Amino acid sequence: LLPDNPSQMGSVSVTVKVLDVNDNAPEFARFYEAFVCENAKAGQLIQTVSAIDRDDPQEGQHFYYSLAPEAANNPNFTLRDNQGN
Repeated sequence: LLPDNPSQMGSVSVTVKVLDVNDNAPEFARFYEAFVCENAKAGQLIQTVSAIDRDDPQEGQHFYYSLAPEAANNPNFTLRDNQGN
């Protein structure tokens, strides 16, 4: 639910850096937009993302996600690889 008072809303941009050397860069499987409420608990799952790469067969893809070095020590964000795409 969005707050009734727009002054209580905030936003943050997330940058995704794609490291790929073939013809088609990986892309997210769909558009993602996440919302976090002020009462979210530490460790609570906020968003799961999935990617595809049109250069590779579906069964051969595996993507690795990591936080940028400047965000790695930020206690407000963590990233967990679920061993999928």
